[in-house]
Amino acid sequence: MSALQLTRPLAVIDLETTGTNVATDRIIEIAVIKVMPDRSVQRKVKRINPQMPIPAASTAIHGIRDEDVADAPTWKQAANEFRQFLEQCDIAGYNSNRFDIPMLVEEFLRVGLTFDVKDRRFVDVQKIFHLMEKRTLSAAYKFYCDKDLTNAHSAEADAVATFEILEAQLERYATQLKADVDALAQFTKEDEYVDFARRIVRQNGTEIFNFGKYKGRAVRDVLKSEPQYYDWMMKAEFPLNTKEKLTEIYHDMMLKKP
Repeated sequence: MSALQLTRPLAVIDLETTGTNVATDRIIEIAVIKVMPDRSVQRKVKRINPQMPIPAASTAIHGIRDEDVADAPTWKQAANEFRQFLEQCDIAGYNSNRFDIPMLVEEFLRVGLTFDVKDRRFVDVQKIFHLMEKRTLSAAYKFYCDKDLTNAHSAEADAVATFEILEAQLERYATQLKADVDALAQFTKEDEYVDFARRIVRQNGTEIFNFGKYKGRAVRDVLKSEPQYYDWMMKAEFPLNTKEKLTEIYHDMMLKKP
């Protein structure tokens, strides 16, 4: 069996949210299953009051209603606890590179906390599944673990199932996948992006807009020719992480201005 080799803790995360828009939706449940290098496990699971109504369409997926989180702490109250719990951890999840991690970073920024992603490795179990078999968490659980996922869309059940799937993937693909986080992070790595929402990507070292009328154009070229575009983006409903990265590019460009 190819047991996952860990040199530092691996935090397997799952979020339940009010919706899928990173800029406007909020966390309503978070589960972190922290697997230590010695294989001991620490868990932190919490319901969160999103301070906004939970849409019926979202409740239909995860079963969490407004009244279920009415007395729960707000993210501002819980954020630092999770930030500390995730310190020095690599992070894994199911579709986490595209949703859970961007949402988590955004929520930290909303309450004035930075969540340093430098030197962390991200392992997206869904990406392994799609790359190796080309499908939902429940299907992956059945395929790899031959188990039916009960309590699907309970954050804790999903996070536990995700780690079981990861271990089963390593056993199934023992000759193709190396059982360490660095190799898995490289295997599931996406195209190079600047912000988590992928509004800005990096091509040959140059930041490029990845949306809208300037898609494919260098960010610095656009900001030089149309500086008002920066103001528009900062006022529009883009994720805070996108605005933060855009501002870094803008300030760097202004500093280098002759």
